[in-house]
Amino acid sequence: MSTNSERPATYGGWQAERMGVIGNLSGVGFTLVAAAAVISLAPIYQRSWSALLIALPLSALLLGLAYGRVLGLTADEWLLLAVRHQISVATKKNLFLSGAFAPRNPKTGDQPMDLPGPLARLRILDAADGQGGQIGVVLDPTANTYTAVARITFPGLALIDNERQNARVAGWAAFLRAQCKEDSSIVRIAVHQRSLPDDGAALRAFTARHTAEGAPDVAKESLAELMMSAGPVATIRETYLAISLSAGRARLAIKGAGGGQIGAAAVLVRELNAMQGSLSSAGLQVTEWLTPRKVAQVIRTAYDPHSQLEFADRNAAARDADWQGTPPGVDPALAGPSAAETGWSVYRHDGAYTVSYQVRNWPQSDVFATFMQPLLRPRQNARRSLSLVFEPIGPSVARRELAKEKTKRDTARKVRAKTGRSESEDERREAVTAREQDRARAAGHGVARFTGLIAVTVTDYEQLETACAELQADASAAGIEVRRMWGGMDAGFAAAALPLAVGLPERRIF
Repeated sequence: MSTNSERPATYGGWQAERMGVIGNLSGVGFTLVAAAAVISLAPIYQRSWSALLIALPLSALLLGLAYGRVLGLTADEWLLLAVRHQISVATKKNLFLSGAFAPRNPKTGDQPMDLPGPLARLRILDAADGQGGQIGVVLDPTANTYTAVARITFPGLALIDNERQNARVAGWAAFLRAQCKEDSSIVRIAVHQRSLPDDGAALRAFTARHTAEGAPDVAKESLAELMMSAGPVATIRETYLAISLSAGRARLAIKGAGGGQIGAAAVLVRELNAMQGSLSSAGLQVTEWLTPRKVAQVIRTAYDPHSQLEFADRNAAARDADWQGTPPGVDPALAGPSAAETGWSVYRHDGAYTVSYQVRNWPQSDVFATFMQPLLRPRQNARRSLSLVFEPIGPSVARRELAKEKTKRDTARKVRAKTGRSESEDERREAVTAREQDRARAAGHGVARFTGLIAVTVTDYEQLETACAELQADASAAGIEVRRMWGGMDAGFAAAALPLAVGLPERRIF
């Protein structure tokens, strides 16, 4: 990061996570290369030239799978995804039906919250927020995490002076750094923002409350027509902050709070209350921590965009003190879609179609804090969702990982020098970045893993490819390289379109 009193701060130095055994080869890729070497050398040692004619094409095939690229994936990754997807289609596991077809509890006859694919085991719990209210906590029994979701507002960065802009970004950095502590129970922090057409519910509710009873009918009709035409041309943004707590890391605190799900929820609420000051310093205002019904509504409206208007009208009506109807939000048992189908390149859910992308490369040069604005540019033909998922790393783990990364890069440079290979500018820059990261860590800065995911949703299939092309153009304008999540659209939707702090894979260490 660089700063100047006369200009906004710039940011850079993002380092791609190295997952390979040798270079960028994964464990499977390394196995394929080793197998190719053995197959090609065995006939030579045996002096069997006829076997060599068979071994060489087979070795070439294995090397092609290890080093080849298909749709941005290595050939072996693409082949694995393709086989897995075809098996899913053949067994009809890519189809999901809820509603009347949802499974019921054989003892009680109740229908639990029914979500598709990777979200199938999630549950929404009801917990006390410590101030007389309720908060919805999303339990993931597979990862053993408890997640709370807040709806937040922020003043923005584009229209303020440089000093305040830098202060707000520094406040957010301080918030993340505060979570990078030893054995922290907070394992995921996700920021999720949606850009969608304005439903006009707030405008209609305000008009209904302030329209005089004796107003002329002509004036009422004209106003109603004006609102019907004005609502669809506007866009709104919804911003959410999700905080995930690991029950494994917080087991002692959970035991002290009573144990079980109740104790875990209590510890999570205690962590949330402790964050309020840091969030305020970053310029983030927590509008509300979502109740179970509102968490369910956020999930439901992502799966079924057509329900947005219905829920907005009902929530606006529920603000009336005399309201006797259904409370705001959605029953958690109805959070999922009625039907969904996972395709190779698109995810179909209820009356909508979604394509998900993962950010593969962040800008190579230093950028301003507003560089991601093009990604959320309002579009009338599509909804966009952006999720940034952070995983704070404790000081000792960060020191070990950065030292390992720096040693690995220094060793690679020495090997290249001995073999006479010239060093590319990218390799030199990555080595410099690794040293700068370790220097910043030693100076007290926090270290975090993070990823970015983007979803594009349309209700008209004919508009899908146009919306995708617009997103890719906007990503290029932001200096970001995105890749379509071929063969994993259901998992991509769960990570990109929902504010549940999922989507960052576990770090593999070979």
